[in-house]
Amino acid sequence: MKRSTLLSAKQPKPQDNFKPIRCNIMSKLQDYADLTRFNRPIGSLLLMWPTLWALWLAADGWPEWHLVIIFVLGVFSMRSAGCVINDFADRKVDGFVDRTKNRPLPSGRVSEKEALLLFAGLSLLSFVLVLLTDWKTILLSFVGLFLAALYPFMKRYTHLPQLFLGLAFSWAIPMAYSAQGGSLQDPELWMLFVANSFWTIAYDTYYAMTDRPDDLKVGIKSTAILFGRYDLFVILVLQGLTLSLMMWIGVLAELSAPYFISLLIAVWLFYQQYQQAKDRERQACFKSFLDNNRVGYCLFAGLLLSYYI
Repeated sequence: MKRSTLLSAKQPKPQDNFKPIRCNIMSKLQDYADLTRFNRPIGSLLLMWPTLWALWLAADGWPEWHLVIIFVLGVFSMRSAGCVINDFADRKVDGFVDRTKNRPLPSGRVSEKEALLLFAGLSLLSFVLVLLTDWKTILLSFVGLFLAALYPFMKRYTHLPQLFLGLAFSWAIPMAYSAQGGSLQDPELWMLFVANSFWTIAYDTYYAMTDRPDDLKVGIKSTAILFGRYDLFVILVLQGLTLSLMMWIGVLAELSAPYFISLLIAVWLFYQQYQQAKDRERQACFKSFLDNNRVGYCLFAGLLLSYYI
């Protein structure tokens, strides 16, 4: 065999030199997706449904479509930012919890500096989106950012971090009313705000029940620990208050039958969650948490049908 042929056989192909680079980039992007939960959108969906309820109620069924797009994109960017700062706050304890020990920060796949830069970038993107609305909504967004950043640290100081999550997840409601031109004194707005806060506390208590044994070991506080053996009873009470307020909103807004039928379906969905989690088995509680997405889109579907049929 000729020497030139041997040399050419030993030389790596140009594209082979880029394979490690491509692998590193893809691996890092996957780490960022894990950190922002972009690949697990359940939290974004649970934040999106009440935001859409608010937009449709504020606009009597005819929201401005550019606002719908702005708020949906804002929901996903701000929820991702919230996940990053949550993991940053929990970076010292997540390694001791079975469900979270392999997350990017405790496992070392993402550095603390990278996490803070990612949080800043996502918060900036959310702010750019809100700049496309009006000045009142822009001012309200600062409160939303404060609540999103505050929530992760509350589990160190209070057994009610789920309350702060409820406030953070509900703050898009007054923002949606403001952007749509609604009054911040509208009673429906604040009834919806309180109803969604109750709902958030209820479903996040299911979520906290999955981590309760580990949280007790590392000193993390939650409503699941606070409520103790009354956890399921309190969840049912909170869900009942949620649906009562949602029914009252329907009466005030003069919504039609499909909306009230969706509330009855929600009763059945909540009952299913209870039956599923009544033995307090971890995976069953987590499944009950996930099933709240069905409640969210069920009520939104009822709202749409009420306006358009």
